Amino acid sequence: MDVGRLRGIAVFADMSDAELRRIATFATEDSAQEGTTLLRQGDYSTELIAIEEGTAEVLHDGRRLAMLGPGDVFGETGVLEAGLRNASIVASSPMRVVKLTTWDVKRLDPATVARLRELVAERRAAPQPGNGTSPGG
Repeated sequence: MDVGRLRGIAVFADMSDAELRRIATFATEDSAQEGTTLLRQGDYSTELIAIEEGTAEVLHDGRRLAMLGPGDVFGETGVLEAGLRNASIVASSPMRVVKLTTWDVKRLDPATVARLRELVAERRAAPQPGNGTSPGG
């Protein structure tokens, strides 16, 4: 994974080059077609996913709660806090995403994990439509 691509994702943008290089060793990229369920409500959380391109719907009990787009992150709550998914995420367009598994996050430096927790908390405190919401835990 290219460090420059990671820097283009808001949650990673303010991290140091060293932090990004470490994340890049574990991060994988994936794509999804429109209609693909990326996360299912109630499942165990095993991946933190950042949207690089495309959009997705956040659904809770089948009801749309929000739309996500480039720069948005989801799945972080379950990965960082070991919980079940609180919403489903369904691709509403073709997507390109960056993924970190629970195991990948555990292998990061504790300082990087703390920084990731801090950044996620900051983004939750000041959500911006289409850029910064993070449902789907």
